[in-house]
Amino acid sequence: MGRLKLQAGINAIEEEPEESDPSYSNKTTLACMINSEIGAVLAVMRRNVRWGGRYMSGDDQLEHSLIQSLKALRRQIFSWQHQWHAINPALYLQPFLDVIRSDETGAPITGVALSSVYKILTLDVIDQNTVNVEDAMHLVVDSITSCRFEVTDPASEEVVLMKILQVLLACMKSKASVMLSNQHVCTVVNTCFRIVHQAGSKGELLQRIARHTMHELVRCIFSHLQDVDNTEHALVNGSSALKQETGGPNNEYAFGSRQLENGSMNSEYDNLPLSTNFASATVGTANVMDENIAIPGSGKETIPYDVHLMTEPYGVPCMVEIFHFLCSLLNVVEHMGMGPRSNTIAFDEDVPLFALTMINSAVELGGPSTCHHPRLLSLIQDELFRNLMQFGLSMSPLILSMVCSIVLNLYHHLRTELKLQLEAFFSCVILRLAQSRYGSSYQQQEVAMEALVDFCRQKTFMVDMYANFDCDITCSNVFEDLANLLSKNAFPVNCPLSSMHILALDGLIAVIQGMAERIGNGSVSSEHSPVNLEEYTPFWMVKCENYSDPNHWVPFVRRRKYIKRRLMIGADHFNRDPKKGLEFLQGTHLLPDKLDPQSVACFFRYTAGLDKNLVGDFLGNHDEFCVQVLHEFAGTFDFQDMNLDTALRLFLETFRLPGESQKIQRVLEAFSERYYEQSPHILANKDAALLLSYSLIMLNTDQHNVQVKKKMTEEDFIRNNRHINGGNDLPREFLTELYHSICKNEIRTTPEQGVGFPEMTPSRWIDLLHKSKKTAPFIVSDSRAYLDHDMFAIMSGPTIAAISVVFDHAEHEEVYQTCIDGFLAVAKISACHHLEDVLDDLVVSLCKFTTLLNPSSVEEPVLAFGDDTKARMATVTVFTIANRYGDYIRTGWRNILDCILRLHKLGLLPARVASDAADESELSAETGHGKPFTNSLSSAHMPSIGTPRRSSGLMGRFSQLLSLETEEPRSQPTEQQLAAHQRTLQTIQKCHIDSIFTESKFLQAESLLQLARALIWAAGRPQKGNSTPEDEDTAVFCLELLIAITLNNRDRIELLWQGVYEHISNIVQSTVMPCALVEKAVFGLLRICQRLLPYKENIADELLRSLQLVLKLDARVADAYCEQITQEVSRLVKANASHIRSQLGWRTITSLLSITARHLEASEAGFDALLFIMSDGTRLLPANYVLCVDAARQFSESRVGQADRSVRALDLMAGSVSCLARWTSQAKEAMEEDEVTKLYQDIGEMWLRLVQGLRKVCLDQREEVRNHALLALQRCLTGADEIYLPHSLWLQCFDAVIFTVLDDLLEIAQGHSQKDYRNMEGTLILAMKLLSKVFLQLLQDLAQLTTFCKLWLGVLSRMEKYMKVKVRGKRSEKLQELVPELLKNILLVMKTRGILVQRSALGGDSLWELTWLHVNNIAPSLQPEVFPEQDLEHLQHKQVESVGGLVTDEKGSVLSNQTVSREDAGIVG
Repeated sequence: MGRLKLQAGINAIEEEPEESDPSYSNKTTLACMINSEIGAVLAVMRRNVRWGGRYMSGDDQLEHSLIQSLKALRRQIFSWQHQWHAINPALYLQPFLDVIRSDETGAPITGVALSSVYKILTLDVIDQNTVNVEDAMHLVVDSITSCRFEVTDPASEEVVLMKILQVLLACMKSKASVMLSNQHVCTVVNTCFRIVHQAGSKGELLQRIARHTMHELVRCIFSHLQDVDNTEHALVNGSSALKQETGGPNNEYAFGSRQLENGSMNSEYDNLPLSTNFASATVGTANVMDENIAIPGSGKETIPYDVHLMTEPYGVPCMVEIFHFLCSLLNVVEHMGMGPRSNTIAFDEDVPLFALTMINSAVELGGPSTCHHPRLLSLIQDELFRNLMQFGLSMSPLILSMVCSIVLNLYHHLRTELKLQLEAFFSCVILRLAQSRYGSSYQQQEVAMEALVDFCRQKTFMVDMYANFDCDITCSNVFEDLANLLSKNAFPVNCPLSSMHILALDGLIAVIQGMAERIGNGSVSSEHSPVNLEEYTPFWMVKCENYSDPNHWVPFVRRRKYIKRRLMIGADHFNRDPKKGLEFLQGTHLLPDKLDPQSVACFFRYTAGLDKNLVGDFLGNHDEFCVQVLHEFAGTFDFQDMNLDTALRLFLETFRLPGESQKIQRVLEAFSERYYEQSPHILANKDAALLLSYSLIMLNTDQHNVQVKKKMTEEDFIRNNRHINGGNDLPREFLTELYHSICKNEIRTTPEQGVGFPEMTPSRWIDLLHKSKKTAPFIVSDSRAYLDHDMFAIMSGPTIAAISVVFDHAEHEEVYQTCIDGFLAVAKISACHHLEDVLDDLVVSLCKFTTLLNPSSVEEPVLAFGDDTKARMATVTVFTIANRYGDYIRTGWRNILDCILRLHKLGLLPARVASDAADESELSAETGHGKPFTNSLSSAHMPSIGTPRRSSGLMGRFSQLLSLETEEPRSQPTEQQLAAHQRTLQTIQKCHIDSIFTESKFLQAESLLQLARALIWAAGRPQKGNSTPEDEDTAVFCLELLIAITLNNRDRIELLWQGVYEHISNIVQSTVMPCALVEKAVFGLLRICQRLLPYKENIADELLRSLQLVLKLDARVADAYCEQITQEVSRLVKANASHIRSQLGWRTITSLLSITARHLEASEAGFDALLFIMSDGTRLLPANYVLCVDAARQFSESRVGQADRSVRALDLMAGSVSCLARWTSQAKEAMEEDEVTKLYQDIGEMWLRLVQGLRKVCLDQREEVRNHALLALQRCLTGADEIYLPHSLWLQCFDAVIFTVLDDLLEIAQGHSQKDYRNMEGTLILAMKLLSKVFLQLLQDLAQLTTFCKLWLGVLSRMEKYMKVKVRGKRSEKLQELVPELLKNILLVMKTRGILVQRSALGGDSLWELTWLHVNNIAPSLQPEVFPEQDLEHLQHKQVESVGGLVTDEKGSVLSNQTVSREDAGIVG
């Protein structure tokens, strides 16, 4: 069908220039204009034969009255004295209007007269202040709407009709239009619609102009709704409205009309004639006024407007009538039997589209003001929305698109009044059409999706859906369904990406970005306290105190959602076992502990997803409790003003009517009782309701059961129901209506179980209107993130999946960017609402797209990466998320590390990633240990990987790449390769990978811990000996990173330490050969200790204990690194000696140092450290004293290095006595008595350990060391004056140290060759001197002891042995000289001090006797020398006793030895 699309032409006709220049107020100018119009009309009339000749008539008139009145006006206009606004417009309009009304004039004359009126109206002569303007405007409208003319040819008729439209529109747009009455406005619209209708049989142009004018009229009228006062009788020209109107709406509407013409409306009309019955149903001059349609509502609202109101200046009444009329245009199509495919689309589309377009304009312009006018609002709530639901399922994309636009406008302006209607629209239209499985065409799906995405772009739309529907137990989960729909529709399943997928993705991302934007608006951080129902409260009665205050409605909504979720779980349990289901709900406090009928009834009524068969069985049960539940259940329905069949349909929709007749009877009894209680109008009693209900059920079975062959007729039905109404008959028309309703529309007694989305049936619509009066108010959310946490938790999974799949399939950069924006928004929301699992899923998903985790089949992965935009964008996004939202990443760190390791293998990481940012200077100094870390792998090991990592310089990287290929001559990289490589490097730069680790000190504890665990996991478990170079490189790199974050987080070392220690421990204990990994582990450990000891005294012991790992190194490994390890330990000690407090810590340090004593390269550094600790005594502590002494002993015994060092070590040991002395003196001053005693005891033990250590060195093979050790021992023994040493300790010392060393040296001198021990004689002399000196120094104290005698005999026996010792086979002359001399000295001292005196007592003096017994064996000449005055006789007597010389002597000596040793054992024990 060829359509004229002459939009420009329409403009030309419609919008003649509007002459509103003030200069026209000049009286004469206006008079001239009107004069010229009179001339024009007369001229056309004269051309006509009827008017042209002399007017012949039987009357006296010379001319026809029409011409006369025009001429009379001509005579008057120039002589009027007043201003134009003081002249009654009727005077100069009447002659023209008479011409228009006259049926004698032909079309050309009427047309010119209409043009004249149009011109006068547009001159702005007439406004609301003009005299008699109201009558004049009514006159114009009446005249134009009753225009008559003779039709001579179709073209001229169309011209006249077009001009009528023009004048009517000019009337409505003129400033004086506010004076028109409601009735006149309705007439104008009606006339216009008649022309629209007639135009169906005329030309295309007229059709277009007629529709356009109609549209403009509606816009013009409804644009005044906002100026109308808030009353039912509201008028446009209330005093306030007048002021606003004087600005004149002309310009506004000229713009408005143009805007609409560019829309789809004009070009889409069909020129099919409208059927005649349609016209008769809607057209007729008085039609608009006469239709007294009762609008659903209550009380006075249902009364039609009275005549008086219709004659007042126009306002809401005419708008209600016009809106009602527009809705009725939609109904007409319905009455004609509009099946989805019954008529051609052309007709189905034409009228509804025309009506919908005008309704849309009315809604747009009426806007929120509609709320203030109940009749208009109720039209929208019921009639309009019911039609929208129906046309929403239209096959025509144009109609569907217009319906969606109207609903979007209604959502915008009136959502608070349309809660359940909106729910129904989304459930029954959008969700149904947007999925192909419900039979919708691709076009329908696309339009529905576009509409949904438009809704999603409204910032608070999804929040509104969630708060009002998902969190309301009586509504469906609209938000969840819509979010799932978007996610599902974004998924390309086995098909390439289409515009539909991108559209759904846009919707999803709009929702997500809305949430992300709300984060900045506050109310996020309020940690959601989980909802918990402590006690039973009726869940269907939960109310909110204030629906407009977020402090009230947010907790209320969350509580309702919790209840709804629990009810769903309860429903699931109920469907498996009704008893357990009810018990579960009692357990969650949704039902009372003792079940009551009302609560169970409400559970059945308000819980979605229940098995309707089970509910039916329960309700039909004869058990008394079940019967009570049934009656309560019926009581939840609202059957007010409902037809019986509608009520019955609604009732039986909620469960399956049981099959047994008794159960059916019980159910219907409950129903009838409730129905009669609420709608007693026609029925006499509840029995009548019961019988009629039964009758309807039987009729339903009869009509719709295929097995019933002979169907019941209407007469049969009426006959069956005689006398049931309390003995009387029910009205015949009532029964007829019921009969037809059931025949046409089956009552389904087996409701479909959970089939997709419900259809909107008439009975459901009635129920919806009933519910909408009682439903909770619509909650309007603001721009803060109150519920985003809960919403996002629901939609995040499908959303990430959908965006990922689109990203995977996409090929265009703008789609990539859309997806990336979505990913970043998801990350922001997850982080902000602390949804760590979601963030991890996102990271996992994104890491797949970096292509870094794919096994590299590509020959040149670096170039492939450079050429892959998607991979590069994904990589930057992963690292952006890691840097921005790392606090909330948990398991995702593993995937991020996999990417980092891959980049590392490709040599793409910046050199400083693994370095510790706080420690650059130290690092550069440290790479000297053994091999440099960086090249722990050479390129020869890894041909597949390319360069050793951290290669620098683009060309360097390339030459290496190219040299790996074959032996062919190297070729220069191409431009493309260079560009790809450059892109790769830029991408890596944008990632800021290093800051993940350098900034790790700002990570939250849990995230940091997971990062460290991921590093340990990525490094893999070390295996003995069979790891590839590549694995080792990875392990080294991970360890570097682990150490870096450990050092960066010294304040939180407690958190990381256990994992780091175990990892290093595994490496150390599983490595059998020196390698980069173990090197990094050991030195990393030492570095950690060095850096952390000063800051972390609380874990100093643990840190130092960890160094024991070094002691567990395999011998070969330890040997390789011993020197560097020692240097590090030395550095550690020097830097941190003051921070090492505990014995445990020192034990580790000294163990490490002791080991080095036997290692050639390491011993120097080790001794250096020991020297540092022991040299000036300030670093020796009771905690480390014994350990240091022991370490010094090991150095002194060590044959590695010069003997000089052993001597220095001995000096350190000997010098340490001064520390003991110092501590003793400090203790006296500072401490409590019992503490002092304890400390003295400890100091004594330390001293004993010191001298025991020296005793061991005294046996050294090297003469210099051995002798120095004896001197040192002597210093320690004689220098112990200031130390408090109890006598028992001295006895122990003699026994375990002095006597033992003498005995051991004697044994060595006699038993070893001269080669091993040079010059033993000198050593023995030193030993003898030591014995003498110490004994003399302690004589005074020792003499007091009861065991002194044994001690003394021990000394004598040693002297005796030394006297007789043979060195190299002969006795030593020096000893022969020295021993008697020393002995003499001792005896003299003993004599002087009165220790050795002869006491004549009974039984003899054992000390005296025994002394001389031994002395005479050593040097018989000593007694006379020491005691010359003794009686000679006595001496002789003694000598007689000792005959037998040696044997006795030896025997005696043995005896005495045994005695001593026995006593010693006692002392030691």
